[in-house]
Amino acid sequence: MPKTSGEPRDAIEMLTDDHKRVQKLFKRFEKIEREDEDSLRDLVDRAIAELQVHSMLEEELFYPAVRAQISDDEAEDLLNEADVEHESVDELIAKLQELEAGDPMYSAYFTVLTEYVKHHVREEEKELFPRVRKLQDLDLEQLGRDMQTRREDLKSEAAADEADDERAAANARSADSDDELEDEEERTPTKH
Repeated sequence: MPKTSGEPRDAIEMLTDDHKRVQKLFKRFEKIEREDEDSLRDLVDRAIAELQVHSMLEEELFYPAVRAQISDDEAEDLLNEADVEHESVDELIAKLQELEAGDPMYSAYFTVLTEYVKHHVREEEKELFPRVRKLQDLDLEQLGRDMQTRREDLKSEAAADEADDERAAANARSADSDDELEDEEERTPTKH
């Protein structure tokens, strides 16, 4: 029986839902005008945020829980490959965050990122997840609850970081404004 949105999902269902969300963003990227730099940056930033949370959930909770229960070498190899793929994705994300949306390489880096992620998703969904479902001693429901709690923590941290960034930007604008006033006062001749 399908679960309603209020019911907890198991860990694999959560990760699969993440895959679907990010793949929708990848499809939107294919259609977006490259000259619309604001929309391009917004879409890429959203995809990066999704990927980073997803990676943290896998690296911190899912993979360690699976590694503790897995006994077959092929599944172990899949987990090792996934770790390497995560490293590659992190490097591409870091490069994207250094570039401006108008940079000719920006779309190229994001395209390669999408290819890496699509490959990673295929391997997880076709090879790893079916093996994990067969693990008798792994409580996927509890792991899903733990992952949901961690996801909420990460979103709270991201919101706090964003608020800090906005305050810092506002303070910088205020300091710039004060500097401009001082410069103007210095240029304005005073009457004696």
